[in-house]
Amino acid sequence: MNKLIHNEMMKLLARKRLMIIAIITAILVALFTYAQYKQTLEQQEKLGTTDWRAAVQAQIVDISNRLSSSRMTDDVRERLQVILKQQQYYLDHDINPSEPGAATFMRMFIENSGPMFIPLLVMVIASDLVSSEHSLGSIKLLLTRPVKRWRILLSKYIALILSISLIMAIVGVLSFFLSGLVFGYHGLDAPVMTGFSAEGGNLDTTEVRTISQWKFLLMDFGLVWFVAVVVGTLSFMLSVLIRSTAAGMGVMLAALIAGSILSNMVSSWESAKYLFMVNLNLTGYLAGTSPPIAGMTLMFSIVVLAIWWLAALFVSFIAFTRKDVY
Repeated sequence: MNKLIHNEMMKLLARKRLMIIAIITAILVALFTYAQYKQTLEQQEKLGTTDWRAAVQAQIVDISNRLSSSRMTDDVRERLQVILKQQQYYLDHDINPSEPGAATFMRMFIENSGPMFIPLLVMVIASDLVSSEHSLGSIKLLLTRPVKRWRILLSKYIALILSISLIMAIVGVLSFFLSGLVFGYHGLDAPVMTGFSAEGGNLDTTEVRTISQWKFLLMDFGLVWFVAVVVGTLSFMLSVLIRSTAAGMGVMLAALIAGSILSNMVSSWESAKYLFMVNLNLTGYLAGTSPPIAGMTLMFSIVVLAIWWLAALFVSFIAFTRKDVY
């Protein structure tokens, strides 16, 4: 098994996909760092102070003005009400929600990239792990080896899990060290509030507690890693079922984009909460944002994603072991 896994990892490295992913991540982190830096300077110039309390107070006033509009939909109004109450809670408890430093930038980057960007990176790796063997014509040679099919597929899946972990490490290291050049390498011990519960525009703060940012980062990265594994497994299943890599990537890309759209539109479609793409924003539960559909919780979304993961894994192994490649 070790030799099979080593062989699959060598294939991935030979295609230079991980190198391309690292380059793309570095470019995006640099762009976002510059944008965040410019926004901070403009905000300080506008307010005439570097005090974070003035920035939070200005945001509260801005949200209050937006809530006075009569043209706003109920969903948007409820989300703004939750944000308003959160900002006021930070102000009342003297906790800076955006403590300057590389650690805060890394947290915000991973939270914003978890539902879409990182799954897209994983999809690039997972979508052709099996289908590429068909396009290269090596599938027959691979299956003529004196190794059971399930072991061959398992080695590919383990290589996928290792690649996902490496992608997460690349994102974390690059976002911390590149942003630290601008914002400084501090903020790991900054206090972060978690435990907010939002539903219907109401914010429940009874379970709120303050933890160090490095602990919050571990939870964020763990949840995003789990989401990446689920998306990677679904892409892996499509790679087994569909011989065309482009077709498999197209299906997965359409699902991820549809999930991004549905998350903002499905508040009245209750059964949509069982779709995997509506449950990808797990870090939003830690931050206390309103769920796409009332009643959804962190544990509910984890269970739904786990069921999709198990189903995709089962279908992948059944299809691969029974497929007639001739």
